[in-house]
Amino acid sequence: MNRYVKRDAQGVVIAVSVEPLEGFEPAQGSGSQLADEMEARRDQPQNRLEESDRDVVRVLDDLINLLVETNAIRFTDLPEPAQRKLMERKGLRRTGTHLGLLGDESSLI
Repeated sequence: MNRYVKRDAQGVVIAVSVEPLEGFEPAQGSGSQLADEMEARRDQPQNRLEESDRDVVRVLDDLINLLVETNAIRFTDLPEPAQRKLMERKGLRRTGTHLGLLGDESSLI
């Protein structure tokens, strides 16, 4: 299986895909080498903070949905940009074609 990687400005692998997405290049080396590099990156403090941020975003997403469902707030009380973003996320979560930002399955590893 072909793998493609996206690197940051320092050349560190920040994402892996099985599809040739924009900004990705063909991966060099084996899948286990890529996994090792990604695992080492995950343990860096900044990356742990980013992972925590993604988790908090999911919590806030669920909290807003709960508040709307229980009529504690009205969806239309939210600013229009927030409404659009929440509707987009809801659609992505429903179809499973999301970015995997919160640990869900996607084409990115």
